[in-house]
Amino acid sequence: MRRPPGNGEAASEGIGGWGLWGRQEARRLVCAGHDHCGQALLQIGINMMALPGGRHLDSIPLPGQRLHLMPADSVQRWMEDLKLMTECECMCVLQAKPISLEEDAQSDLILAGGPGPGDPLQLLLKRGWVISTELRRIAQKLAQDRWARVHSMSVRLTCHARSMVSEYSAISRSSSQEMGQIEKLLMEKCSELSAVTERCLQVENEHVLKSMKACVSETLSTLGQHFGQLLELALTREVQALVRKINASDNIYTTESTTGNLFSLTQEGAPLCRIIAKEGGVVALFKVCRQDSFRCLYPQALRTLASICCVEEGVHQLEKVDGVLCLADILTDDSHSEATRAEAAAVVAQVTSPHLPFTQHLSSFLESMEEIVTALVKLCQEASSGEVFLLASAALANITFFDTMACEMLLQLNAIRVLLEACSDKQRVDTPYTRDQIVTILANMSVLEQCASDIIQENGVQLIMGMLSEKPRSGTPAEVAACERVQQKAAVTLARLSRDPAVAREAVRLSCMSRLIELCRSPSERNSSDAVLVACLAALRRLAGVCPEGLQDSDFQQLVQPRLVDSFLLCSNMEESFV
Repeated sequence: MRRPPGNGEAASEGIGGWGLWGRQEARRLVCAGHDHCGQALLQIGINMMALPGGRHLDSIPLPGQRLHLMPADSVQRWMEDLKLMTECECMCVLQAKPISLEEDAQSDLILAGGPGPGDPLQLLLKRGWVISTELRRIAQKLAQDRWARVHSMSVRLTCHARSMVSEYSAISRSSSQEMGQIEKLLMEKCSELSAVTERCLQVENEHVLKSMKACVSETLSTLGQHFGQLLELALTREVQALVRKINASDNIYTTESTTGNLFSLTQEGAPLCRIIAKEGGVVALFKVCRQDSFRCLYPQALRTLASICCVEEGVHQLEKVDGVLCLADILTDDSHSEATRAEAAAVVAQVTSPHLPFTQHLSSFLESMEEIVTALVKLCQEASSGEVFLLASAALANITFFDTMACEMLLQLNAIRVLLEACSDKQRVDTPYTRDQIVTILANMSVLEQCASDIIQENGVQLIMGMLSEKPRSGTPAEVAACERVQQKAAVTLARLSRDPAVAREAVRLSCMSRLIELCRSPSERNSSDAVLVACLAALRRLAGVCPEGLQDSDFQQLVQPRLVDSFLLCSNMEESFV
């Protein structure tokens, strides 16, 4: 989660402030109260794992991505886990290797539900997670010189690697020559790792152990590379099969199932999204979105496209197939369902995200921008739920960063009235994430001189005043961060609008200065956010320039008269008294 910049300028955080995967987070937060599932991490590449001597396991990097396992009863999951656990233990016994009795042995045991029969994708993802986790833990134990644990875990790693290779070969029934070579190299390195770690157990000389440790690190690094290459080849092969199936199918049920599988893969992280984009996934999905016979599948296909477009390859493929024009057609066609248009808005929000530098060169978007902006404002006005409004407003917020002409378009479309009216509708605007999008649009529009009169006419100053008091309801880190962004951007908007004396006088009448002073002096009111502090100091100084009589002498001397940096240091070092 990024904290907004501390220079007082408004910043968009993608969709609701959650970065690349914000759209899915938005959907879950609105519909399920931000209930994060504690799913395990899939790390296909192991290169993020540092080894002794500064070595890294170079592979396909998948840092911090979550593996979405199939929901199952906890007892059922435990019963599935027993299968893999027992296999590993049996293999250890058969090779006459004692099972460790160390106190952390139980915590080091890798748990993973067995994949469903005949499901190569689930097999690859689950086994891949198990093996990558084992590699990371072996590196940790190696750094601690715990050779007994390193060896026992190396044996277990060999078991998992052998199981993955044999099970995938049985399911896929055919294998390329390249995959066969990498499988052979992987198993050779697994055997080499087990053998060298066994020899280390019998060595007591520290100097010899040190040299052998470097050898183990090198073997582990090479093993990680082979594992990453094998997994990438296997996943690419499965993605190719899915894309071919979508392209060849004219059956709605087959297409629905295959598109769902593709969407599940996008949730495993950016590397898989790159594979899908490179193998024609974007082209296939837009083909679905251009066929009337598949209209009921548009929302699912668009949702998948939004996920793929978090990577540069996805956006480039979208532009190649005139995807922006297709999105504009969907958004402007009232015959499409609200759900379909909302998902199209989500794709627009993704490809215009200010956090993706490659989207700034999306030239085709400018050609359709007026149509898209008009349709998004209409969608905000007619939205029947908070989720639909969030997706449409997030797209508008990102577009205001994408091109300055968008703000002028929004002004002409009376977007300020639409957004401010929505704020009083709890069905559409009921979370700080949605208010974050609204205040982002207002902050970017406030650079226009004529925006001030519209804000006053719609009682917008009072709304901005309320946003300065945004408080989290659940206390989750995501919601707290969203509230900080709302406060910061509200202060930025107020500072910009206060160029107009009428806005400044209205803000003073509504006691905005008192609230700004409270935010500056009380760290708890702003969650100790420096970005909020800087924005509030800037807004307070702008208001004081128009109406200095609204300040007490002490506030003026400490918050307005000194240099901004001096006032910042004074307020940031304040400590509340609990006496």
